Amino acid sequence: MDGWEAESNAAMLLNGLGISTDFHYSLMSDLDGSLKVKVLLAKALFGNPDILLLDEPTNHLDLDAISWLEDFLIDFENTVIVVSHDRYFLNKVCTHIADIDYGKIQLYAGNYDFWYESSQLMIRQMKEANKKKEEQIKELQEFISRFSANASKSKQATSRKRALEKIQLDEMRPSSRKYPYIDFKPEREIGNEVLMVDGISKTINGEKVLDNISFVMGHEDKIAFVGGNEFAKTTLFQILAGELEPDEGTYKWGVTTSQAYFPKDPGDEFDNDYTITEWLMGYSPVKDITYVRGFLGRMLFAGEDGVKKVKVLSGGEKVRCLLSKMMISGANCLIFDEPTNHLDMEAISSLNQGMIKFKGVELFSCHDHQVVETTANRIIEILPDGSYIDKITTYDEYLASDEMARKRTIYTSNAEDDEN
Repeated sequence: MDGWEAESNAAMLLNGLGISTDFHYSLMSDLDGSLKVKVLLAKALFGNPDILLLDEPTNHLDLDAISWLEDFLIDFENTVIVVSHDRYFLNKVCTHIADIDYGKIQLYAGNYDFWYESSQLMIRQMKEANKKKEEQIKELQEFISRFSANASKSKQATSRKRALEKIQLDEMRPSSRKYPYIDFKPEREIGNEVLMVDGISKTINGEKVLDNISFVMGHEDKIAFVGGNEFAKTTLFQILAGELEPDEGTYKWGVTTSQAYFPKDPGDEFDNDYTITEWLMGYSPVKDITYVRGFLGRMLFAGEDGVKKVKVLSGGEKVRCLLSKMMISGANCLIFDEPTNHLDMEAISSLNQGMIKFKGVELFSCHDHQVVETTANRIIEILPDGSYIDKITTYDEYLASDEMARKRTIYTSNAEDDEN
């Protein structure tokens, strides 16, 4: 491969991941988390390696970049070994699943859902088999206890003792995986007037990130904000949470609403000397340590974990703290800005179920395709110029529509534009 061809292939990979030519000559230290991940992916993919090792490649990537990566890996002819907390991504890409539990690895053919359903079916079958064996054991024990002293039945009792000794229950070792319990319960039922956004615009550092955004939110809406304009979504959420002022336009929450906000960057939230229990107590409407510890226990902070300082928490622990804060608030309007970042598969699955069954309204952005598809009943895409498209639909239906075909080819068109 000559220098020109190598440079051309590198540019194609970068453009495929949504990195425009403007960033090609930027310093890595100047790039944000998303762009750094994309550059590292391009580096790993470059040169058609025989074995491709990917450790959480979807972290910080937007849905478009993840979709591009899925298509790339599906067509990749060599071996791929990947660790990911994105269930939809694993279903699309993987042909085998390596299950690691208690330090042992078992390999299964099929994608993640096939492995999961198969493992659950196996557990159910083992439970049913054990139940039948336990009933058989009980019957044999009752007969032996009743007739072992009876001379005429002693031979039968001895025979049943031998049969009893041969029965072995299948070992049902519980999985080492732990699922948090995420359940957002609004204290107050929400009314018909929820949120009105009228002509909100915002320019930051000379760039217009929001341009005349207007929508009315219904009392059953769960709106997913999508598109590659990550900063715009975060800016809108900060405005609706009262952390930023719009340059133009207004918004109004209904009188029956109460809001809880999950920020992408918690900022100084954990930069203090509080323990986890003390930190959550500050947000609890009930100033009772047992009440607060109940919420922490649901999020897998048990026993001495409650006295851990919040400033030393890992990324996943901080996310679980923020989710505890949202649960304890009793809010009926939830705003999530990328809540699945730093969470493992079990926590994402629990969060997904919590978001689905929540009885209030939700505004959220998320890089997990399955969370968006199963939760949202309305899609708002913020375009690169700050304008938007608003559709009452599921995410998969939105992607499949002819009008949104450009969404799938946005990075391809960028690459073609750069080549021309």
